[in-house]
Amino acid sequence: MMRSARDQVWITGIGLVSSLGHGTAAHWQKLNVQGTPRPVIDPQRFAPYTIHPLAGIDFTKQIPRTSDQRQMERWQKIGVYAAGLALADARLAGDAPLLERTNLCIAAGNGERDLALDARILAAAGPGGAWGAYLNQGLTAGLRPTLYLGQLSNLLAGNISIVHKATGSSRTFKGEEMAGVSAFANAVARIEAGQGELFLVGGALNAEREDALLACELAGALYNGPYRSVWQRREQGGGLVPGSLGAFLVLESSGHARQRGAVPYARISDVLSSRSRRGPGDASAAAAGLFSRLRLNPKAGDLGILSGASGAEPATAEERQFIASLAQRGVNPIVRAWGSMLGHSLEAHFIAGLALAALAVSNEVFYPPFDTSEVESACDVRPDRILVTTFGHWRGEAMALVQSAW
Repeated sequence: MMRSARDQVWITGIGLVSSLGHGTAAHWQKLNVQGTPRPVIDPQRFAPYTIHPLAGIDFTKQIPRTSDQRQMERWQKIGVYAAGLALADARLAGDAPLLERTNLCIAAGNGERDLALDARILAAAGPGGAWGAYLNQGLTAGLRPTLYLGQLSNLLAGNISIVHKATGSSRTFKGEEMAGVSAFANAVARIEAGQGELFLVGGALNAEREDALLACELAGALYNGPYRSVWQRREQGGGLVPGSLGAFLVLESSGHARQRGAVPYARISDVLSSRSRRGPGDASAAAAGLFSRLRLNPKAGDLGILSGASGAEPATAEERQFIASLAQRGVNPIVRAWGSMLGHSLEAHFIAGLALAALAVSNEVFYPPFDTSEVESACDVRPDRILVTTFGHWRGEAMALVQSAW
């Protein structure tokens, strides 16, 4: 079907799994409560670090074959499960002709290590000796054949194709938060250019991994202290609290969606990104530049903002600076940082924010404040437009405008 000049980019399916549960209904219920919603955290298992653990999930509901599950690491299972929820939500599951034309845009990090094997090799090698020979022997004898499959970033897309039969084109993007931005922006651009009508976009993170926590700690990005919201961690040095999460969206041209009777959650009006050098003030200036280019009409007035702030510094302070600067443009920003509730999920983080924005636009209700800081305040505003932002904990700034489809 040729794309009409009036076609829009619609979100017609959402798959979301996190510490709050799985599915749109569970997340909407947990985030829309009287007072301040309560995050689900685990401060004990990886003490002194806190995580947002994945809610209990029966993976067989979306990955029924044991053989498929056996060759997946947990991050892939989370992603494949969330992708299945999105396809089912969009009424694509089981529809072979549509699934054959469903293109994949996936944001993925590195695979998971065999921590037990690593520990055995380190313990046996001791402080000296022939390290090289011992390492080769230990790895040759100890690595299980399927571990390599869990290391490949593009195997998340491969497993989605195998399990859910979505067999259109496939692109995998890497690069932490900006991987999610790139995957989403690529799908939007291709729909707008008439290069595709149906896309599955998303990513996943298993935060309950010593190796992932170690990588964040070595980068100086991990929060260490009693749990606080993303806006309230600066006094303790800042840092992110990882959250296990899978987030997938079905993006579709409005003409294609109308033809098959699909009802949209929302439409995507714009998506923009940049990559500043991250000197003092660089990130907030880059975000301000993006905002000036945003297809936002009117430019002033109430604006719901779902902030992807991680809690890591100085990126979070720069995001606060950008939000504060919007008042000078006549904008009344109504801010909610979903990282306080779901944790920070790197490659999947931006997609999760877009999913929550689409839910709010569809339900015509914005979320209550996610914390008690001065950044977030209660406000009764019908959210017909929500700006989703993300500042990468190390690099990259991006934003997308989610609006009502009607």
